[in-house]
Amino acid sequence: MMYNSLDEKFIFQAQGLLHPAVEVPGRTGWECPSNIALIKYWGKKQVQEPVNPSVSMTLQQSRTIISVDYHYHQNVDNLSLSYFFEDSPNLPFEERYMQYLQQVSKYLPFLNHTELTVKSHNTFPHSAGIASSASSFGALALALCDMERTMFGTLAEDADFIEKASFLARLGSGSACRSVYGGFSLWGKAEELMSSTNEAAISLNFLIHPVFTGYCDSILVIDSGIKEVSSSAGHRLMENHPFAAARVTQVQDNLKKMLVSLQYGKEKSFSLLVEEEALTLHALMLTSRPGYILLKPNSLEVIDRIRKFRHTSGLPVSFTLDAGANVHLLYPDRLSSEVRPFITDQLSSFCLDGKIIHDAIGTGPVKFL
Repeated sequence: MMYNSLDEKFIFQAQGLLHPAVEVPGRTGWECPSNIALIKYWGKKQVQEPVNPSVSMTLQQSRTIISVDYHYHQNVDNLSLSYFFEDSPNLPFEERYMQYLQQVSKYLPFLNHTELTVKSHNTFPHSAGIASSASSFGALALALCDMERTMFGTLAEDADFIEKASFLARLGSGSACRSVYGGFSLWGKAEELMSSTNEAAISLNFLIHPVFTGYCDSILVIDSGIKEVSSSAGHRLMENHPFAAARVTQVQDNLKKMLVSLQYGKEKSFSLLVEEEALTLHALMLTSRPGYILLKPNSLEVIDRIRKFRHTSGLPVSFTLDAGANVHLLYPDRLSSEVRPFITDQLSSFCLDGKIIHDAIGTGPVKFL
């Protein structure tokens, strides 16, 4: 059967996801990594759909680990949730997850008859410049799809499983849809890739040159404070941004160049593109109405030193930024023996308490229960 959208597809399929064959308690557990965007998306439309496509690299060590105990009751029309973060109740997180579960229940109607106990923790510190919402909603979406597969025998094919997990993860946090894939992924409709869509991410690993399969990401923690403007608020400010149209045009050009760089191992152009994208992201924040600044003086000093090091060494190192002050230093693993001393000697003093998190491109989520 042909569908006009993934939303239509999963709503239609939900008709068979109300009463499982056996009503027994169950348990599932998933580890899902965070990711760092290389081509940035900034601005949303409709329900968690991006204004422009994005490309990301999934990390290896920076992960959310979630376990879900569930019990389906056919005669009880009620969704209940108990949520624990790092072994303690967390009411704000529980409320956010409850809203999310209610939202996705139209695709998973059995949730309306289910008791859930969710326990979650991260392998990385909070406010370290790593997108915990991406890894946490990615992990929860994978667990929900695993529940469906166990209870109903659906999603037996890995491609169907990951597609739905990516779709559901997006509804919790846009960038989470990219975290269900290892390596490189793309989210958003792009004319270069027929299978791309705004409703879920797709893997790019089929076109990645071997030179990029061993990249590192050393996260330089400049600031761990709460951002003065959240990412959600930043996305909203793009709705009437004076440079919104120009940004969409820029992304279309940069995406084409990025796909070529990744496919043919062009590390120099890759470096220039990720830095242009990072600085454009913060330029959009600066020129919003009202404008705001998330970079700190030490962020700028670190960026300047990375660029000078690349110029003098000739090595393909580059930086990228998320919506915050912390700097991600990207470089191939084969150059770690040369780059790590540079980090220690010239960059660590600008980090908060010398905090640096060494991570690398990862292979994706793991089921452990």
